[in-house]
Amino acid sequence: MVEALRIGIAGLGTVGASVVRCMAEKEAELTRQCGRTITVTAVSARDRTRDRGIDLGGAQWFNDPVELARTADIDVFVELIGGDSGPAFEAVKAALNAGRHVVTANKALLSKRGVELAAIAEDKGILLNYEAAVAGGIPVIKTMRESLAGNTVERVFGIMNGTANYILTRMEAEGLSFEDCLTEAQRLGYAEADPTFDIEGHDTAHKLSILTSLAFGCRISADDIYMEGISNITQADIRAAAELGYRIKLLGVAQRTDSGVEQRVHPTMVPTQSVIAQVHGVTNAVAIETDILGELLLSGPGAGGNATASAVIGDIADIAKSRPGFQHGPVFGRPAKKLTPYKKARMRAHEGGYFIRMTVHDRAGVFAAIAKRMASNDISLESIVQRADAGLSEDQKNVILVTHETTEAAVRKAVDGVMQDGHLVDKPQVIRIERAA
Repeated sequence: MVEALRIGIAGLGTVGASVVRCMAEKEAELTRQCGRTITVTAVSARDRTRDRGIDLGGAQWFNDPVELARTADIDVFVELIGGDSGPAFEAVKAALNAGRHVVTANKALLSKRGVELAAIAEDKGILLNYEAAVAGGIPVIKTMRESLAGNTVERVFGIMNGTANYILTRMEAEGLSFEDCLTEAQRLGYAEADPTFDIEGHDTAHKLSILTSLAFGCRISADDIYMEGISNITQADIRAAAELGYRIKLLGVAQRTDSGVEQRVHPTMVPTQSVIAQVHGVTNAVAIETDILGELLLSGPGAGGNATASAVIGDIADIAKSRPGFQHGPVFGRPAKKLTPYKKARMRAHEGGYFIRMTVHDRAGVFAAIAKRMASNDISLESIVQRADAGLSEDQKNVILVTHETTEAAVRKAVDGVMQDGHLVDKPQVIRIERAA
């Protein structure tokens, strides 16, 4: 039997505690699969006295995660602290420099410092595994990095935040407002006390930036992602989408174009009959479009202790199965030093068109003025409907437009023009319509 693989875990929150518990429960199965035992020999967390419902009696305690990362008594450092800098970064960097394999679930850290850390790991000939950083328990990293060899990825997109998807699902199913759904998500533990990171798209953007690097061989560039959240989605939008045959989802989309790579996170209308439209609640889904395989959709639990722990344990098991002298593959699919600079794509026509909802004063000439503004910006309309919705006064109406393929710039310019004409009651809603299988 090969010597036991010694694990040091920094961070014993929901995920960290689940990792320790699941590894203890599955000890015999993991030993059988990996050909060696896996033992948690050291841990670090902020509060040593907290009852986490797990047995840590055999593990050495470190108050400082960086000290844990450097100890010679571990083979693998597991970072579950969180954050894009501070102790998480310092500890991971220290572990890699000390020649320790690293497993992390930290998408924020990877989106900011991933290429730098990958270069260290590759120079040292050790592993930096991060399956749990994107879409929880869904094996999307392994799929893109290993299983799609030879495929050229054209587009990767998906639902990558369970909080946002839960809110949009409840809004549609029960006719609740965004605010009511958010409150319920917080009560159930699906949303944080400060939910900004989830509902405004930051979490999805971090995950998307990692997938973009894997898909297109470029450096991670989270700061170049166009981002909108879901806090301005209303029941009027939900109902209009349903009547038009669509469902609203918060998507992260990365796409190869002739001028570079396009990255965006925003509410999107997808056809109700599409597979990704059937992904409800806190479930995540990632679609990958390639030249050989076509479209592959991976779906499953995207967050939570057990789902994330499953991915972390899978990464640890991969390390346990490797042997001295084994040549490890690049962290992001190609060597960090050969990742190309990120080239942001030029603005182009959006293939799926746009949904535009405008609340207007119900008076003569409004329809004509809106149509004129659209025409002057070369926007072709698939449909235009005027309707009275709940919550509007008698002299107000919602005007719903669906455009054919056009550019973001043209839509924004036309909408600004309508606002200048003085016909709008409040800010218009603009949502992209995305093609999806």
